[in-house]
Amino acid sequence: MGVFSRFMDIVNANINSMLDKAEDPEKTIKLMLQEMEDTLIEMKSSCAAKMARRAKTHRAIEEQQALSDRWQSRAELAVNKGFDDLAREALIEKKNADEELSKLKAEQARCDDLIQLSKNDIVKLEDKLGAVKLKYQSILEKAQRAREEQKANEAFREASESETLKRFRDMEDRIDRMNADNDMNRTAPASKSTEEKFKDLEDSADIEKELDELRRKSGK
Repeated sequence: MGVFSRFMDIVNANINSMLDKAEDPEKTIKLMLQEMEDTLIEMKSSCAAKMARRAKTHRAIEEQQALSDRWQSRAELAVNKGFDDLAREALIEKKNADEELSKLKAEQARCDDLIQLSKNDIVKLEDKLGAVKLKYQSILEKAQRAREEQKANEAFREASESETLKRFRDMEDRIDRMNADNDMNRTAPASKSTEEKFKDLEDSADIEKELDELRRKSGK
């Protein structure tokens, strides 16, 4: 189903307002463009038909004018030769030709008016179509930027989550190694100095603190 129903709908349409209300602006404006281009083709075709009719009428006018002139010449010839009745008949034929000529000229004037109106409407529609094409290009560029930003954000989030998980696993590995060392120290004769023991204890506390922070960030 189209978004426009007639030519005036198009030229009077508030494109921005229509797009603001649309669920899918990109799809809606594509539909608008298609309808406007189809309408423009129809209007140009109609205008061409009017111009063809005008050309045909113009040829008929020339032929009718020639006929009127011929009857005028015949009437003059008949008068000069003293055939007044024949001249009278020629003038009657000329009068009929002139009446038809007047009708054809009126038809040509109507064609000129209709052609001018069609050309004006075509210009209006072409201007509107140009504006909508610019709007469509703007929407495409905005959509492309949005997709690129979304892709970049996803990549950044994945990288951050991967780095956090890696650090978390490194901390767990370090704790596992320290626990293993502590188990060995409990079963083996003491070989570390008091300074070294306190240093190990302090390192363990720092690691536990950092591990808690990683757990908090990762939601565990």
